[in-house]
Amino acid sequence: IYTGDAGGAAMSELTMWEIEDSLGLHPICGVDEAGRGPLAGPVCAAAVILPEHLQIPGLTDSKKLTDKKRRELFPIIQEQAIAYGIGLASESEIDEINILQATFLAMGRALEQLSVRPALALIDGNRETDFGLPVKTVVKGDSLSANIAAASILAKVTRDNLMMDLAQKYPEYGFEIHKGYGTKAHYEALRTYGPCPIHRKTFLKKFYGEK
Repeated sequence: IYTGDAGGAAMSELTMWEIEDSLGLHPICGVDEAGRGPLAGPVCAAAVILPEHLQIPGLTDSKKLTDKKRRELFPIIQEQAIAYGIGLASESEIDEINILQATFLAMGRALEQLSVRPALALIDGNRETDFGLPVKTVVKGDSLSANIAAASILAKVTRDNLMMDLAQKYPEYGFEIHKGYGTKAHYEALRTYGPCPIHRKTFLKKFYGEK
């Protein structure tokens, strides 16, 4: 079991369990996604059940961490978690059912992979759907809940790795750098080469409509 550093760091990590403690349920899983905004690639979601009050130094919202720190925490979360699952929804599914519903689809797939059924799922954000178990949404939950923070890291690292793999298949777009987000370089590549099979067509309608 990992223990927090002394002083402020330990106190900060302890506060990451306040939401779970207030609910009085066990086990609780955290659910978060990565990749709602990019122009290409899948959306990825993760569900994580950590042991109660587990302290993992540095655990917080994946967006607040460096890539190096996320990659350091990734195996620690996998090793220490009671259970975790990772789910994807493809760019074609995003185009077919929209990004919100595809995000829910990825979350549902992540939850289905859990080897332990949670009493409740904490979902990052303010939108929910029927996952077949009790849920509670938490705005900015990846900064407030240890379980959601852990899920955010698993989802982010998994998706980043996938986009780096896809960059080898479609090297002209620079996916290894921007991971599919709409950077200036990415838009320039789209102007030069057009979209590739992993681009989200519904995300590019406005771009091509303005050309």
